[in-house]
Amino acid sequence: MTLARVSLKKGKDQSVRRYHPWIFSGAISETTGSPAEGDVVEVFASDGTYLATGHWAPGSIAVRIFSFRRCEPEREFFRKKLYDAFAFRLNAGIAGRSGTDVWRMIHGEGDGLPGLIVDIYGSVAVLQAHTAGFWHIRSMIAELIIEVLQGTVTSVYDKSEATLPYMAKLGAVNRYLAGEDAGAGAIVTENGMKFSVNWQTGQKTGFFIDQRDSRSLLTTYSEGRRVLNMFGYSGGFSVYAMQNAAAVHTVDSSSAAIALADENVRMNYGDDIRHKGYVADAFTYLAEINRDYDLMVLDPPAFAKHHNALDKALQGYRRLNAIAIEKIRPGGIIFTFSCSQVVSREDFRRSVFVAAANTGRNVRILHQTGQPPDHPVSIYHPESEYLKGLVLFIE
Repeated sequence: MTLARVSLKKGKDQSVRRYHPWIFSGAISETTGSPAEGDVVEVFASDGTYLATGHWAPGSIAVRIFSFRRCEPEREFFRKKLYDAFAFRLNAGIAGRSGTDVWRMIHGEGDGLPGLIVDIYGSVAVLQAHTAGFWHIRSMIAELIIEVLQGTVTSVYDKSEATLPYMAKLGAVNRYLAGEDAGAGAIVTENGMKFSVNWQTGQKTGFFIDQRDSRSLLTTYSEGRRVLNMFGYSGGFSVYAMQNAAAVHTVDSSSAAIALADENVRMNYGDDIRHKGYVADAFTYLAEINRDYDLMVLDPPAFAKHHNALDKALQGYRRLNAIAIEKIRPGGIIFTFSCSQVVSREDFRRSVFVAAANTGRNVRILHQTGQPPDHPVSIYHPESEYLKGLVLFIE
């Protein structure tokens, strides 16, 4: 196979030599072979030294690297990549864990496959291609997922329609790629608790797997407390808190989300009057309460998806956390999160610090949380650390 060649400007090879998986367009001096979006290209230093292999795309990030060694990017190469990702999750105690059949198999750059996300929901894998490169080989990847997971997954659903670059105009349609049509959703189990997941209509791939560890941590503090779960979506935190809380209220602006949260609570606890769901704007709801809760969960959607929205996002985090810190009962606990990739851990902590200072209350950090092991962060790619969390004690 003859691959297109990308040559870098002199002195622009240092980040690649440090295994960063992105090549920015400004670092490129010449491209030979006329690659189309999604084509595999090889990257060379200005002196002709081979550096890496990856997928080509027009735009700021021109190459997303999946190998720093010369390779044949065909079926066997990607089979080993998927197998290594699976083995990592077995060793981390995620895959094959008793009482848990929902986990992430592929996490983009964290698994050396930038542009590919694969989540497991029982016997169904949900694939999202974020680049044309992986979309073009999605059927092969789907077959390999079933092969690598040795029959525990029998269907692969492609949910790339909304994640592919708009300008690529690939005409993607969400559909099953391999195995049987398993419908739109299923009941999955996480740490022994049941959740209804719909990968066709749900956000992301259907369920926020990345908060598994923080949900478990919540039960350490929720005993006997009145819990408010803001931006509750499918009620993940609510279901965990219901194990030992005095009351749990789930708030979301979407009536469909609240209906799903109610359903998940009922599946695990029946018609338990301790839980109530409210369809409301988060800021409005917080403004109207008066220290009714002694534990709050603030897990909003990404306030910023691009750097040009960073300042506005940080203002949003300051405002949200200031209201919560002001409104929570003395001795209360707040679980607060940011899932915005462009917001650094330092930025988020600073925003919460300013929010706390403006209230004048004494606030201490109990925990700093992040992504679970099945959402790994490559040490060479700190940008993939998107989830940040703080657990606060408010006097």
